[in-house]
Amino acid sequence: MLSFWMGLTANIVGMTVLVYFVYFRRHFRRDLVLAYIALSMGIMAVTMLLSGSGAGVGLGMGLFGILSIIRLRSDTLTQEEVAYYFISLAIGLVNGLHPDPAWFSPAVTAALVIVMFFADHPGFAPRTQRQTVTLEKAYPRSDELAQALEELLGAKVLRTVVIELDMVRDLTIVDVRFRVNTKGAQSKTEQPTQLAATPQQNTAVPQEVWN
Repeated sequence: MLSFWMGLTANIVGMTVLVYFVYFRRHFRRDLVLAYIALSMGIMAVTMLLSGSGAGVGLGMGLFGILSIIRLRSDTLTQEEVAYYFISLAIGLVNGLHPDPAWFSPAVTAALVIVMFFADHPGFAPRTQRQTVTLEKAYPRSDELAQALEELLGAKVLRTVVIELDMVRDLTIVDVRFRVNTKGAQSKTEQPTQLAATPQQNTAVPQEVWN
């Protein structure tokens, strides 16, 4: 009985810290907050019920695995948000099984939350970004493509993955990973703009009147 209450408390506290204090403060997507909480609590409840029945835990895990895959395919999610989905699923499963000793599920929950806190920390590679860029020109050579992307993005191109190269329509769609050049961006913003004020002089134009 102690392991049950410890698992329930660990699930509530762990998901509160993970969702409200880690995920939402970094990604700011309110709809997924409800999805993560509901997924973890639902997995925990069903796992506890199936663990004492003849159906077995394997059936419940397989069922919710299929449902989670369908949910992930029904909406556009980033890889970071998919990672939070799986961590929420894992926390619900561990606390739903609440194995002995009683401290095991809280320790696993705390370890998963700490891993996500550091793995998704904004201080890790803050200048490294990824974008899908569509260029109105076909670049069959990788060096020319990298040079064009660096001029366009004002950054150092680290890797390019060409998604589509259309020589007929003169089009290139590329997945580019790059590092933002902060020094170049600061030098551009620090340049003062000088506005030359030209005084307007009203000069009288002589008019000739013919009688």
